[in-house]
Amino acid sequence: MTRIKRGYIARRRRTKIRLFASTFRGANSRLTRTITQQKIRALVSAHRDRGRQKRDFRRLWITRINAVIRENIVYLSYSKFIHNLYKRQLLLNRKILAQIAILNKSCLYMISNEIIK
Repeated sequence: MTRIKRGYIARRRRTKIRLFASTFRGANSRLTRTITQQKIRALVSAHRDRGRQKRDFRRLWITRINAVIRENIVYLSYSKFIHNLYKRQLLLNRKILAQIAILNKSCLYMISNEIIK
């Protein structure tokens, strides 16, 4: 019998996987089985950390807002500040409030003074 060469489909699949793992180190970028394992692991980590990143940024914004509000002459805690914002229907999200806190503290002081009145 004559020798039958395999098709190119399996090779094409492997090269596609190798392109994904080209930045991995050592065997993780060369061996097909370890590439597939590392690819699964990388995608799981990326999926998990997208949620974690949202959580971490929200914590950072809350910390920044709280720090600036407590410096103010009119002492407020973060929770009271947010509660008063909602009561006054000033719906600013935490990201914007944190940017105001960093770039323009006097503006945040004005907002907090308006809320207290």
